[in-house]
Amino acid sequence: MLQQLNDANRQWWLHWENTANSSGGTPAPAGGVPPTWAAWLNPRPEWIEKQTEYYRAQLDLWLGLVGAKPAQKLIEPERGDRRFNAPEWEDPLFSFIKQNYLLTSKWLMESVSAAATDEEMREKIAFFTRQYVDAISPANFALTNPEVLKLAKETQGESLSAGMQKMLADVQKGLITTTDESVFEVGRNLAVTPGAVVYENDLFQLLQYTPSTDKVYEVPLLIVPPCVNKYYIMDLQPENSMVRWVVEQGYTTFLVSWKSVQPEQGKLTWDDYIEQGVIRAAEVVREITRREKMNVLSFCIGGELVSTAMPIMQSRGLDWFESLTLMTVILDHSEPGDIKHFIDWKLIRSREPMLEQGGVVSGKELARTFASLRANDLIWNYVVNNYLKGKTPPPFDLLYWNNDSANLALPMHTFFLENMYLKNNLTKPNSFSLCGVPIDLTQITLPTYVFAAREDHIVLWRSAYGTTRLFKGPLRFVLGASGHIAGTINPVTANKRNYWVNEELPADPEQWFEKAESRPGSWWQDWAVWLAPRAGKQVAAPKKLGNTKYKEIEPAPGRYVKERVE
Repeated sequence: MLQQLNDANRQWWLHWENTANSSGGTPAPAGGVPPTWAAWLNPRPEWIEKQTEYYRAQLDLWLGLVGAKPAQKLIEPERGDRRFNAPEWEDPLFSFIKQNYLLTSKWLMESVSAAATDEEMREKIAFFTRQYVDAISPANFALTNPEVLKLAKETQGESLSAGMQKMLADVQKGLITTTDESVFEVGRNLAVTPGAVVYENDLFQLLQYTPSTDKVYEVPLLIVPPCVNKYYIMDLQPENSMVRWVVEQGYTTFLVSWKSVQPEQGKLTWDDYIEQGVIRAAEVVREITRREKMNVLSFCIGGELVSTAMPIMQSRGLDWFESLTLMTVILDHSEPGDIKHFIDWKLIRSREPMLEQGGVVSGKELARTFASLRANDLIWNYVVNNYLKGKTPPPFDLLYWNNDSANLALPMHTFFLENMYLKNNLTKPNSFSLCGVPIDLTQITLPTYVFAAREDHIVLWRSAYGTTRLFKGPLRFVLGASGHIAGTINPVTANKRNYWVNEELPADPEQWFEKAESRPGSWWQDWAVWLAPRAGKQVAAPKKLGNTKYKEIEPAPGRYVKERVE
């Protein structure tokens, strides 16, 4: 059974390796130093000195294990590394295994830093070397993890048997289980803010939420979430739902619920998401509320859709937006973070022959790519817990949402990768066109609120700050603590974390941060103060949703968000 789990775990590594390869990366095979990277290592004197130190440490480690000299701790895990926290790792044999691994990992990463190549290639090699190093950790294999062996003995092998069953189930569904999914259900305890679907087409459903206050602001609010995942990241459980909180502040709130693309929709383009998505949704909001303008709140790729829609709307004289809020949105892709290692011209070229006939980019493939950016936390942690220990992870709504992925159309996604990431065209006025209109973001003069998260590994906050150099209207930049999701979805009621504000906007983001003021609690408070003056006066809340033209189709959260990617 131990060997089966050991072999199964190795197969999981090969699976993730193939995923990275298909996304443009070149990770190493399990079982040795990446052969194609060895040629990049530069035998300079300082590198040879590091290698000599490594061999000396390994010799001391071995002599300590066999008793030829006193055993000693030659290396400790990095701060925050919880893989070796259990006391079982202090056993002499497993302490040797642990330190051997840590020493080798350190040597590999230092070798990469001395690679005789340019900075871009060195970063790529370092990233995939780290992926390799994380994957071969002794904690990830049954035979070299003392916690797994102890639990197997205590349960008479039941933990291994349970782990095998969990692994087979996850292989079948194509994703690692990261939470107890039996606890959650969309429409039952997730996405339960009252409302209704008041419009739908083949691309999205438009939700309108039931007012919870007697008075509402006269200017409605349209929320455009990302189309990569389901919208309910903004409407999780009642206590951490941003949508519910917004409604409670007195906003007539509408939200776009994107449809997970089906095979017959495989020819959808970025133009379609603008024309039949953003612009169509805004048109319906105007007709239902009978208001000329609305405020728009967008999140992640939803912000890029809205930003690219605005030049088109301007060219048509559609002055429909009062203000724009961008939550963790990257428009300047000069430094996109580690995701860049999965995006290159090889990937684009491999897709080009399929663009005309269309296709679907699996949401599960996208989810695996994002998980690999934090492999120890989102992959190997659960491999050990689920497959080697046979345990079920605790319920966590954010992780349930994280695994509830959505498909994208191949032409739309490829256009996005090529123009935004590889060419960085959003920073180059009129370098490309959408819906027949040259795109120039420097012509956007709308009041804009830009939020970024300091520890965000998907949208680096310094890159999000680049929006301050593009838009020409009044702009407020606010930085929150934590990461892409936890930093954004930070309920006021919890009063956790903090955020930074600075009224000045110097060109350098580091200069902005140096003079920024830290404030306790959720950044939502600051945003509410900013938005209220742009929301008009308070009027009586509507007594019904939709209108005579746009009647209620079905209760929120609607059908589209409940569709699961198989």
